[in-house]
Amino acid sequence: MAGMGKRMRPHTLTVPKPLIPVGGKPIVQKIIEDLEAVCGEGIEEVAYIIHPSFGKEVEQKLIDVAGKLGAKGTIHYQSEALGTAHAIMCAKEALDGNVLIVFADTLFKAGFKLDRSKDGIIWVQQIEDPRQFGVVKLDATGVITEFVEKPQEFVSDLAIIGIYYFKDGANLRSELQYLLDNNIMEKGEYQLTNALDNMKKKGLKFEPGKVQEWLDCGNKNSTVFTNSRILFHMHAEGEKMVDDSVKTENALIIQPSFIGKNVVIKHAVVGPYASIGEGTVIENSVVSNCIVQTNSKIKNAVIDNAMIGNYVEYNGEAKDLSIGDYSTQL
Repeated sequence: MAGMGKRMRPHTLTVPKPLIPVGGKPIVQKIIEDLEAVCGEGIEEVAYIIHPSFGKEVEQKLIDVAGKLGAKGTIHYQSEALGTAHAIMCAKEALDGNVLIVFADTLFKAGFKLDRSKDGIIWVQQIEDPRQFGVVKLDATGVITEFVEKPQEFVSDLAIIGIYYFKDGANLRSELQYLLDNNIMEKGEYQLTNALDNMKKKGLKFEPGKVQEWLDCGNKNSTVFTNSRILFHMHAEGEKMVDDSVKTENALIIQPSFIGKNVVIKHAVVGPYASIGEGTVIENSVVSNCIVQTNSKIKNAVIDNAMIGNYVEYNGEAKDLSIGDYSTQL
């Protein structure tokens, strides 16, 4: 998660993309909680690979996220974007035993339990345009035969979604170190798919994994959509959606919506598919299909398909909004 999240600006000017909330929790927390359920036997360590500019406050939040699940959180830095293989090796100390590698801009609805007996599992999803993804080819038995990074000509429509399992983390570390030592790059970067290909040639079997739903958080519109899907699943599973401290006056909350601590809603309709962060006040407004972060004030507005940051004051009209932290529009 060392990328700067430029496609999500202005929201990533003050916080890294994986800490933006969906369904009331930071993206990275949702990912780790889903993985804990998948693993079955729990998670011992969460190794975060971040950019040094994220700062100590963010680092502590990440360590706390791991701690809530009984895991040790460790921080590792990637200062320069040199590819997936290089990023993973920034946390090489954590590559031992069973290892999951996860890219922190994708959420998923799992519907599976991890089979730790496999050499490796690469989760994939069938998509219409695979040119911006690594893809896999399968043989007749369903074993992966080929990894191709961002093919411009059609090779396969099974895109790698950014979740990988390795039975032997030390072996993965050795293969990645080989790429770095021998300066083996593709399209100017050290690619994990090159290491996977080498491991396959040495006899390891990689099988495809599938998820019920794959959700992207790459830009504002996709993140708002992902938030709506997370809220849908939370509501269907009976999770508590509205905090007991929420104060309402002549207000209607339409589910599925998440309303955080100490939110005040007056003469307003909130939802469906709204995530409202703690301390926010919504008055004389209709707010739906959106993410509003903490301690913001929304008045006299009709808001849909929106992302609004922390400490925003907005008094306005119907708009498709994307407003960063500490903004004021009156």
